[in-house]
Amino acid sequence: MAGEADRIGKKAREAIGGKEEIQISAVVIWEVAIKRRLGKLDAPADLLDRLEQAGVDLVPITARHADRVGTLPMHHQDPFDRLLVAQAETDGLKLVSADRAMRRYEVEVVW
Repeated sequence: MAGEADRIGKKAREAIGGKEEIQISAVVIWEVAIKRRLGKLDAPADLLDRLEQAGVDLVPITARHADRVGTLPMHHQDPFDRLLVAQAETDGLKLVSADRAMRRYEVEVVW
């Protein structure tokens, strides 16, 4: 994954590497698991264990998040991304994403 860090924007690297708390959504773990199973992503099978050992806070998916997805504007069609936006908005979190469509929502996106 050496090339992965090069693809992350400077502001995102600073946010992740800074003193800010790192939180990763269960949505990310879910999507990685699906893509890994389909052979579309080379990710470690023990990703969740590694994140937990690293002390990363995991953000669960709540009913409030799921409900908010249904009322978001349709700027994005991907259900995983829409759920990430709903979590960021509902919980007041910054969203790390290179996806320009995410910037159309009322959440802070860093890249």
